[in-house]
Amino acid sequence: MPASNEEKEFTSYVVELMQSLGLVRAKAMFGGYGIFLDGLMFGLVADSVLYLKADKETEKEFQARGLKPFTYRKKGKEFKISYYQAPEEALEDDEEMTSWAAQAYSTALQAASKKRKK
Repeated sequence: MPASNEEKEFTSYVVELMQSLGLVRAKAMFGGYGIFLDGLMFGLVADSVLYLKADKETEKEFQARGLKPFTYRKKGKEFKISYYQAPEEALEDDEEMTSWAAQAYSTALQAASKKRKK
């Protein structure tokens, strides 16, 4: 299902907020968008909600704030992947977004590094 105009606008807004990290891009994927920096996905937008890459350490901070993980259903089962909803204040402040997005990108870099070592 193609993304709505509202979701396209939201994604453009998020990408613009993240430009202090570098040339952040959005790529249409699975009816939403992947958020990429230097070819590495560190965020995603689904149903006009931004989710950021997390790991065992950083997910605790998301959970402590009551932020939900990204989930999807396939063949009647619910799956959770390592992306959590971004805090509202990150969507309203450039510096907050930079901090959260940088953490998510760092997490994605570490995950990619671990995959390469295997």
